[in-house]
Amino acid sequence: MADIKASGVQLPDDLVQVGFVSGAYGVAGGIRVRPFSDDADALLHAQTWWLDKPSLHEVSVRRAKLHGGDVVTQLDGLTDRDLAEALKGTGVYIPRSQFPTLDDGEFYWSDLIGLAVENLQGEALGVVADMMSNGPQSILRITAPVSAESGDAESAAQERLIPFVDQFIITVDKEAKKITVDWGLDY
Repeated sequence: MADIKASGVQLPDDLVQVGFVSGAYGVAGGIRVRPFSDDADALLHAQTWWLDKPSLHEVSVRRAKLHGGDVVTQLDGLTDRDLAEALKGTGVYIPRSQFPTLDDGEFYWSDLIGLAVENLQGEALGVVADMMSNGPQSILRITAPVSAESGDAESAAQERLIPFVDQFIITVDKEAKKITVDWGLDY
């Protein structure tokens, strides 16, 4: 993204969408942001966010706090409820470099998307296409790549949901871009 400019400002190379504006909050231009993760630390600690409406631009965060499952915030220059409501659906981005540091064995969802997944037998299960939460745990959504030889559309449409818990996740190797799981092809 480094070569793209928004409003004459150089975009960070490492922008990651971390949520979206779900609506206005209060009468003074506050907004509600629905984070993509149960842990909203990145949203709570970043001083600058990027919004993609009307076009990608930088905004300064005055304050942010958790409220229910959302983050409520006041942005500099946004003081009208109608303008805040007009932002509904807007993507919220933060540079990956501004994410809080994680402990060993912890991962941001954005770090897992795109990694290849194979089981203990060395069989390829596919690639992490997305992450989701069912409340108690995160879940990997694995899609099988189309085989170049067969062009098998049925295998491409196959999807696996694997809970991201120690019982099933054996290793995550970000450098090798691979996750090893205890999960059979027939599960």
